[in-house]
Formats: sequence, structure tokens, C-alpha cells
Amino acid sequence: MVSANLWNGRADPRAFAELVSELEADVVAVQELSFAQADALGRVLPHGLLEPSSDYMGMGIALRRAAAVRRIPLPCRDARVIDIELLDGLETTRPIEIINVHVQAPHSPISWQTARRRAGQLRGLVRHLHDSPERPRVLVGDLNATPRWPFYRRLAAIMSDAAIVVARREGRRPEPTWAPRPGLPRLLRIDHAFVSRLAVCNFRVVSVKGGDHSAIVVDLSSDAAGAVAAGEA
Repeated sequence: MVSANLWNGRADPRAFAELVSELEADVVAVQELSFAQADALGRVLPHGLLEPSSDYMGMGIALRRAAAVRRIPLPCRDARVIDIELLDGLETTRPIEIINVHVQAPHSPISWQTARRRAGQLRGLVRHLHDSPERPRVLVGDLNATPRWPFYRRLAAIMSDAAIVVARREGRRPEPTWAPRPGLPRLLRIDHAFVSRLAVCNFRVVSVKGGDHSAIVVDLSSDAAGAVAAGEA
């Protein structure tokens, strides 16, 4: 699966759609989705639900196969959620939940109201996760929080960070995902994929033409033994 913040329409729609096609993605979670980007992405992955906007509020999940998209009510922006079947052996499937999140940036604007909204988003997500802790799931998106921030640390206490799982396995550090402008070296790691009761086969950070965020690409398996080996609690 792929997750990407598309910079409120400024990431190149055609180039992003081509990237999704090249990656052979089954699930694409997007934040700051514009109408042109939704049109291009929908031609590659026709299922799911894309809800574009021109005010940084556009979000969606594009799918290779049909599935219903629902919401977790949160302050500022609701999370989008789907349930899909992941192949578990040759004949059986395993249901997993995928959550797409865009957390309000702490500087937009810097105020007590912004802090309250971020805290409310975190409470809503944690409540949802605790309601069904045994469920295999992935939570992805632009969290506007580095690993030093409390928002990240609270989720990391419940789920495994896919980037860290793979980086440790390969003996390297996780890559940053955001820079102030396209083309600049990435400075901060604020786009994340948290997993629970799934094995992380691979995690990559890939460039998005015209975007200030890189996309994250996560390859997952339903192998429970692999999930334990990957550090899943």
C-alpha cells in the first residue's frame, strides 16, 4: 500500500498516478487531495472513495478491489477506514483494517485550539484502537509528528512503526519524508505507517513529483509468525 500527502493539489497528478501504477499498489491512502489528483488516481484504482477539496481537507482511499469506506469522527478531519481481505494461504483470507489519518499541523495556527484538536484526534484514534485491540490493522498518513512528539509516541506504544521494523532489519536509520519545498532534502519524518498483528515485508520512501512530502510504500503479509518476529506486541 501507498500513503502520500499531495500538498493540496501541487503534487503532479499524472506523475503520482503513474507512480501508483508502477508500484502496483492495491491500496492508496491520500491526504490534501485535489480534484485533478483524484481524477488521475481514480483512473488507476477505480474503487474506494476519494473526497477531494481545495482547502487542505481533501482525503481518500483508492483501492484495486471494491470495499466500503467509513469514517472515525475526529476533530478537524475524520479518519477514513476500510476493511479488506488479505490472502492468508492459498485458499483463505484474513480481514484487516486500514486507517487513513491527516493530523492537524501544530503550527496552523499555533494556538490552544490547534493543540486541543490534535489532542482530540489522538484520543479518538486511541479509543478506536482499544475498542478492538486484537484486530489486524494498519494506520497510515501524515501525522504531523516526528518520533519525538507525544502524538507519535502514544501510537507507537500501541502499534509497531513499519519504518523502524524494516530499518532495524536492514541495519539503517528510517528515512525522513518531508521538506519545506519540492526538491530539497527531506528533513523530518512525519508520514508514518503503524501496523498491528501483521508482518512488515518492506518499507520504502519514494519521491512524489511536485510534492513537499515523499510517499511511503508498505508491503505487508498476514503471516502471524512474521508479525511477531517484526516486533509486534
